[in-house]
Amino acid sequence: MRRLHNEDWGFESSCFVCEPKNERGLAIPFHHDDDGDRVVCQFTLGNEFSGAPSYVHGGITLAILDEAMAWATIAVGGKFAVTTETTTRFLRPARVGRTYRVEARVTDQDDERIATSALVIDEKDRVCAESEATFAVLTAAVARDAIGQEVTGDDASFLKPL
Repeated sequence: MRRLHNEDWGFESSCFVCEPKNERGLAIPFHHDDDGDRVVCQFTLGNEFSGAPSYVHGGITLAILDEAMAWATIAVGGKFAVTTETTTRFLRPARVGRTYRVEARVTDQDDERIATSALVIDEKDRVCAESEATFAVLTAAVARDAIGQEVTGDDASFLKPL
């Protein structure tokens, strides 16, 4: 299991979901499970992230799923990519103050698109939410626009081939 860090890619980030330096964010650490070929994390959220009084807001849950799938495009798929479409089913509520794990995988990939899936699983191994998303692999120009600098060196291999 290997911890994933934004600074491993040669640029800074203030990601709401994963960046520990973002004081207003969730600061959820994501890991690459090399043996399972997936990205995983655990999270426990407080009342400040509620929708209904005892449930985690669905948008927050969706953000965590999206982030896990985005990390899967990098760690498993080997590409920088952005979400173009996502579908999520909420099967049971995620509750504030309880611990959940997320598992994300790449389900299909070509030079332009990466298909992913992810689950939020409770402490009793029940699926609370399941998501699928399609990501577009970044071109050098889009990566420069998103990141604010050229992607160079070994990191350039994470871009859409010319």
